[in-house]
Amino acid sequence: MITPELLLRAYAAGVFPMAESAESDAIHWVDPRRRGILPLDGFHISRSLAKDIRRGGFEICADRDFAGVVAGCADRETTWINADIFALYLDLHRMGHAHSLEMWENGALVGGTYGVVLGAAFFAESMFSRRRSASKIVLAHLVARLRDGGFTLCDTQFLTPHLASLGGIEISRAEYHARLAEALEREGRF
Repeated sequence: MITPELLLRAYAAGVFPMAESAESDAIHWVDPRRRGILPLDGFHISRSLAKDIRRGGFEICADRDFAGVVAGCADRETTWINADIFALYLDLHRMGHAHSLEMWENGALVGGTYGVVLGAAFFAESMFSRRRSASKIVLAHLVARLRDGGFTLCDTQFLTPHLASLGGIEISRAEYHARLAEALEREGRF
């Protein structure tokens, strides 16, 4: 059985959990050969994203509805978030190790991301968007928050075209583990 404490030790060792699907009972540990990260000094804000941010009409909040963000991330055709993983992240949130950043518009949760915090590392788990550009706007705010809080590593697990368009890169497992070790020696404030 995976406990929140075991999960934190796994993150500190550079591995993370995934299920095959929402219905799957099995949880697999993943340590990719190539790791996606979002360099905190290399986040790319396109002209259109900058315009969307300036236009406003939304509110960015932290931890207002953590469970709602995880549920939003799991609400897709295929997901790696099963009931056990969902419960584990809720436990980590109650313990102060998992946080969400949310985008609200007209009283509705329209986008968000969540992740795990250890030292000065933020392990971004997933994100969702119910409005155009919501996930990009949330990520822009997340990067600013992490920089302001003294974080040195934003782990995205894998590099997707979406993350690459925002400045995400892939690094080797060895480089990731070296950066993780450095980040665990520091303290970030979410």
